[in-house]
Amino acid sequence: MQKKIRKEKLMCTDEKRIDEFLSNARIGYLGLTDGELPYVVPLNFIWMNGAIYFHGAQEGRKIELIRANPNCCFTVAEEYGTLVSPIPAKTDTAYMSVMMFGVIERVNDIIEATSALQGMLDKYLPGYHNNKLSQTHVEKYRSSLGSHTAVFKIIPKVRTAKENPLNPQRIFYPGRNVEMDI
Repeated sequence: MQKKIRKEKLMCTDEKRIDEFLSNARIGYLGLTDGELPYVVPLNFIWMNGAIYFHGAQEGRKIELIRANPNCCFTVAEEYGTLVSPIPAKTDTAYMSVMMFGVIERVNDIIEATSALQGMLDKYLPGYHNNKLSQTHVEKYRSSLGSHTAVFKIIPKVRTAKENPLNPQRIFYPGRNVEMDI
């Protein structure tokens, strides 16, 4: 469900654009809470079948917080440049951002987990591995600390997307000054 935002003119409702953005963005930020303080973790992720997938060790602070309260926010943002204006208050940033709110679920189905991990390999290391990831490898893999890899997914319940498009005529570059824009 797309939620309204205060600056409606920046709201992005183009599903294809949002899908493309989430598929190509490299880092997302997982927001959790320990009941008192927010805890935000940068993560590699994949957007697949309408869900965010990520992986990690089966233990640690992130896992403890997920177990205690699986409600989360996942934010992805990309900055495209600073937009100049002779009026300082009208200087702006070109960007796109998507915020999703949902519940984190552990992926226990080995086929789904393997598919998500293969998707991450394809995204972050395209063409590097000659063979597809096997389910056996996913089941048996242990980290250097002896931890099994856990795969998680977030199916967004609420989502907002904002975009301030890049205007090439207004992009700042070193050497550009206000006299060039008057």
